[in-house]
Amino acid sequence: MFSLAIVALAGSAASTVLWDGRFNGMSSSTDLNEWSWSDEVGPYQYYIHGSETVTSYVNLSPSYKNPADSGSTQGVKITLDGTSYWNGQTMRRTELIPQTTAAINSGKVWYHFSMMMSATNPPSIYREHQINFFESHFTEMKAGWISGESGTSDNLLRWDVSSTTHWSTPWVAGVWHNVAYEIDFTGGSVAFWHSTGSDPLTLTVAAVSISASSNGEDWHLGVLELPVNGQADGMEDYYFSGVYVESGSLTTSVAGPGGVVGSSSASSSPTTSSHGTTLSTSVTSKSSTTVITTKGSSTSVSSKSSSAASSSSSAAGGTAAKW
Repeated sequence: MFSLAIVALAGSAASTVLWDGRFNGMSSSTDLNEWSWSDEVGPYQYYIHGSETVTSYVNLSPSYKNPADSGSTQGVKITLDGTSYWNGQTMRRTELIPQTTAAINSGKVWYHFSMMMSATNPPSIYREHQINFFESHFTEMKAGWISGESGTSDNLLRWDVSSTTHWSTPWVAGVWHNVAYEIDFTGGSVAFWHSTGSDPLTLTVAAVSISASSNGEDWHLGVLELPVNGQADGMEDYYFSGVYVESGSLTTSVAGPGGVVGSSSASSSPTTSSHGTTLSTSVTSKSSTTVITTKGSSTSVSSKSSSAASSSSSAAGGTAAKW
């Protein structure tokens, strides 16, 4: 069953989780079936997918999350397969959309997520993948060969603003990339915060002017893949965790609200099982969080200790594009 958690983070500046998509209140991905246009329950809208059951495209497990993200109890594996065609389109798609009335499309907000691919069922380097995008594509991640560019393959993971790449790095299996889109809907800009493994987020690309707009239900967690003639559909898996939107100030700790940061090496080879990737973690520092949980008609308030990883002044891995 679903639960709604609103987290207020203690600190020099107040930070509030506007929408929590960390899957902590879900028992399995089949909970997504409870949502419909007539009964909009749970944290996600689920309607962009293929014709098979939900477990063909979306699955949850503790081993699908960044091990340093202790604020999440589990992560999600999103899959593209030969049936991942939605609504008669020629693009393969599996996407989740926030179900909320909160102001995730107003003022300055931060859209958080961690993402990884595995050596098993990796995304094709021969096709363009649009990942965690807004409907207008004013900001998004991309991977694979970009449609219309020279060559036929590309192994880069990119951050794009209106289809212009401002940061890229080789996308290596087993490496968790932690991301926050800093979106100023009022001022019209978007900045890119990034780190790998358990490292705290750092400002990697400063604010880029853009017409940032959203209706609050057009950010897509997941992937849209453009077709390429001669390239057969292969099974592809994408892993995400630490998904939430906050306002007030940025949480740089990968542990996220309510979590305890762990230590891990982004460049070391993870241990992979049939359920995903696991790494060891260890506790570092602590700070206070307040959690308000609502389920049905009952409300409870509790305080927790969580880590507050110190900010790093060094830029995370990758290359910022020149413009």
